[in-house]
Amino acid sequence: MYGPEAHDEITSLVNYIDQQLEAIRAAALGLTEEQAWATPCRSALSVAGIIKHAEYGMRGGVGRLTKGPGAFALDEAGFAAYLGSFAAAEGETAAAVIARFDATRAEFLDIVRSVDPDADSIEPAAPWDGVLDDRPIKLRYYLMHQVEEYARHAGHADIVREQIDGQPVPGLVLSLLGAPANDFFAPYEAAPGTLLS
Repeated sequence: MYGPEAHDEITSLVNYIDQQLEAIRAAALGLTEEQAWATPCRSALSVAGIIKHAEYGMRGGVGRLTKGPGAFALDEAGFAAYLGSFAAAEGETAAAVIARFDATRAEFLDIVRSVDPDADSIEPAAPWDGVLDDRPIKLRYYLMHQVEEYARHAGHADIVREQIDGQPVPGLVLSLLGAPANDFFAPYEAAPGTLLS
C-alpha cells in the first residue's frame, strides 16, 4: 500500500500507479500455471491474462512517454493485438508473462518518474469512449488515466483470484511484502513450485 506521505506530485503518481501494478502481480501468488490462466467468471479474464494486458499497456506507455503519443491502430491488426494482450499465446507461460511484466514495470516507472505532469501533450482520439478527435492535455491527465486503468485491472484480478480460491489480493500484497500477522491479516503461504513462491 502507498501510505500517507508528503511527496511531490510525480512521486505520488508513480506510487499510486505502482500500488495498482503490485496488486495485479500479487494476484498470481501461489497459483499454478493452470489456475493462472483459468477464467472462473463469465468473462474471458484470467489472472495471467490481466497481468499480460497490464504489461501491454505499460509497454505502450513507455513508447508514448519517450516518443510522444501515437494513435491506436483502429484496423484489424491493432484490434487483434489488443485482444491478444489478454490471452495466452501458444506455449506462453504465466511465469514468462510475470517476468516480462516485472521488466516492463521497472522501465515504465523509471520513465514516469522523469516526466513533468504539467507538460503539454496530446490525447489521441478514443472512439470507444466517444472521443472522436485528438485533444490537447497536460501530461497529468495521461498519468491519472494510468492510475484509473491499472486500478480497474487490479479490481478485475482481485475478483478473478477470489473466484479461484477465495484469496483477496490485498492480503496477497501484504504477504509478498513480508508483513507480520495481526488481528486483521494472516500471511498467505504459497505452496512450493507455484507462481511467485
